Amino acid sequence: MLRLRIQRTALPRNALILTDTPRPDCPHCEGAGGTEHDYGDYESGEYAGTDWEPCACWSQWRMALLPLPRVPRWLRRRHTSPDPWAHSSDYSNEPPF
Repeated sequence: MLRLRIQRTALPRNALILTDTPRPDCPHCEGAGGTEHDYGDYESGEYAGTDWEPCACWSQWRMALLPLPRVPRWLRRRHTSPDPWAHSSDYSNEPPF
């Protein structure tokens, strides 16, 4: 049984997608959709990474519903100064007392 939801994705292009949701009362993954397994290097025993094993309570099924338009260049944020809250040279930084 699919539990569908709508998500926004940015890769490879902005779009709305329809995807399955993990079962929230699953006893194996507790609603996370899978389990993580840490593993180490065989020779040294140090941490080497994490594997993710998907649970059987959901599928990683996705379908693109609607591609979203790109934001025009003139509407993108422009950063004129690195700190917008920086004090200008017109004000004193001395306390008033």
